[in-house]
Amino acid sequence: MKNKRPSKITFFLVFLLILVLTYTAFFGIESWHGDTRVVYLKGAADIRWGIDIRGGVEAVFTPDIPENQITDEDMEAAKAIIDTRMVNQNITDYEIYADNENHQIVVRFPWAANDSEMDPAAAVASLGETAELTFCKAASYDANNVLFTGEHVENATASYTEEHGWVVALELDSVASSTFAKATGELASTKGQIAICMDGVTLTAPTVNDAITNGQAIITGMGSSDEAVDLANKINAGALPFALSVDDSKLSIVSATLGANALNVMLIAGAIAFGIICLLMIIRYRLIGVIASIALLGQLAGSIAAISGFFPGVDSFTLTIPGIAGIILSIGVGVDCNVIAAERIRQEFKTGRTIDGAINNGFKNSLSAIIDGNVTILIVAFVLMGAFGTSGLAIYHLFSWIFGASIAGSIYSFGYTLLIGVIFNLVMGVVFSKLMLKSISQIKFLRRPWLYGGKNNA
Repeated sequence: MKNKRPSKITFFLVFLLILVLTYTAFFGIESWHGDTRVVYLKGAADIRWGIDIRGGVEAVFTPDIPENQITDEDMEAAKAIIDTRMVNQNITDYEIYADNENHQIVVRFPWAANDSEMDPAAAVASLGETAELTFCKAASYDANNVLFTGEHVENATASYTEEHGWVVALELDSVASSTFAKATGELASTKGQIAICMDGVTLTAPTVNDAITNGQAIITGMGSSDEAVDLANKINAGALPFALSVDDSKLSIVSATLGANALNVMLIAGAIAFGIICLLMIIRYRLIGVIASIALLGQLAGSIAAISGFFPGVDSFTLTIPGIAGIILSIGVGVDCNVIAAERIRQEFKTGRTIDGAINNGFKNSLSAIIDGNVTILIVAFVLMGAFGTSGLAIYHLFSWIFGASIAGSIYSFGYTLLIGVIFNLVMGVVFSKLMLKSISQIKFLRRPWLYGGKNNA
C-alpha cells in the first residue's frame, strides 16, 4: 500500500504555523486598557532569568512577635509557606534557609521578568505578609462576624473581566460553599454586604443581590495584573503563622554571576550560532537542510514558549545558565535527528529509489535510531527534574523518597529545558519535517533528486 502524499499546500501551512509560533513565542500578544496591561499570550520578555544571568535579591526575615513565642515548628511552617509562594510564582532558582537558633529566614531569589526598577525592598515585600484571608458578614472587617477564613479556599486565580478589570476568582470548598450560600441567601433580601479582607484590611465588600450557591466569589479592585497575580499566589500559599519583617541592614542585591551584559552577549551569540548551523545544514543537505532549519526554528520557538508560560496550563519558568545549556543541547539533538534522516534518504537514492520512495524509506529507516536517542535523553531529563525540583512540584514527589530534599534550581532548569526541547524535536524533527518534505517534493520544479541528496539525473 502506497503512502498517502500530502498536498502541495501542506508545506506552506506548516511553515506558516511555525512562523506564527515563532513570532508569538518571542513577542507574545498583549493589549493595553489605559495603564493596565492585558497579556493574552506571554512572550520571551515574560521569562524570569536566573540569579546567575540577571542577579537578584537576598533578604533576611525575622518574625514580628516576641522570641519566646516562636517555636521551631512555626519557623519551619513559615519557611514552607515562603517556599510555596516561590513555587506559585514559578521561581525555581532560589535558596531558602530557616535559622531556628537566631529566628531568621534567609531567602535568595532572582528579579522578576518585568522588574525594571530592581528595588529589593519591593521585591521581597509580598513574601513576608501573613496573607490571612477572611470573609465577614459585614461592610468591613469585623472579627466578630467572620464566616470563614482562607484555609477554605481551594483555589485562587487572577483573571481579567470587562466589568471589573483585574479580579481574583476564588473557588471555595464544600464547608465554605455551604456557609457562603446561607449567608448570601440571608443578605440578599436586605441588600447586605460580604467583606473579603486580607490581614484585617477590607479588599472588597460587594452588595449581595442573590444567594451564591456555586461556591465561587471574586475579589475586585485590583489595580493591575501583577497585583491580582500576587494576591492569588498569597492566597494559594496560605497564611504565615506570624508576620515577617525584613532586616534592611541585611537586604542586599545579588549581582549576576556573568556580569550585567551577559544576557545580551548570550542572545547575540546564540542567534549567530543558530544561523551558522542552519547555513551548514543547507549547504550540506540542500532542500532537506532548508526543511531542517525550519523545523529547528519551530523547536526553538516551542522551547521559548514553554518557558515563558505561552501555552495554557504550562506555567512560566525561571531560566538559568544551565537552562540555556539545556536548550542548546536539545537543538544539537534536533540537528542530529535531521542529519540521520537526511543521510538515510541519501542512502535510499543510491539503491535506485525515486524521490518519493527515498523520502518515505529514509524517514522510516531512521525513525528507530531517532526515537532511541531521544527517549534516552527524555529519561535523563525527567530524573534530573525529579531529583532537583522543589517540593511544590508533582514530579518531585516521584523521586524525593530516593534522593531526599536536594533542591537545585539550576540543575532543575537544565532538566526542564532539555525535556521540553527534546519533545519539540520529536514533533518538529520527525512529524513536521516529514510532512513539509513530502509536500514540497510534489512541486514540479523542485522534483530534482539533487535537491534531496541524489544525483541530478532529471
